[in-house]
Amino acid sequence: MIGFDECFDRLIGHEGGYVNDPNDPGGETKWGISKRSYPNLNIRDLTREDAKLIYLRDFWEPVNMANLHDDVVWQLFDFAVNSGIQTTIRAFQRALMVADDGYFGPISKAAAKLAAEADQIKLILAERLEFMTRTKNWPHHGKGWARRIAANLRHGATDS
Repeated sequence: MIGFDECFDRLIGHEGGYVNDPNDPGGETKWGISKRSYPNLNIRDLTREDAKLIYLRDFWEPVNMANLHDDVVWQLFDFAVNSGIQTTIRAFQRALMVADDGYFGPISKAAAKLAAEADQIKLILAERLEFMTRTKNWPHHGKGWARRIAANLRHGATDS
């Protein structure tokens, strides 16, 4: 069973220190927290602990829903950090073969309860990879994203 602290440590292994990549639509970024998403934050001075609180409030709690398997929550958390909550929920709904309306209600919850954990992980990662290849930043960041998804496949194999 993995919890937020372990998932945060995994996440920070993918998200680094301060960068301001002109090919990144998020702009100035530190610990994976972008100026685009948090325009009122001093990104350069953001501490790891401040980032951890943001991740808990804005990403972990919204995807840690409906008594999902811990390992599925990890996959959703990492996906949400990269691509946003709504994108993640809709991709998860497609993986569960329910309407991708962005509302994780009773139908989505029931589908998640019925689907095997390992299947959910594989299908989430398939949806994620397909989504990422359609982004305009794939030529610039695709290799790194593909490696991140490969690492998550490994986590999925050993966690579940």
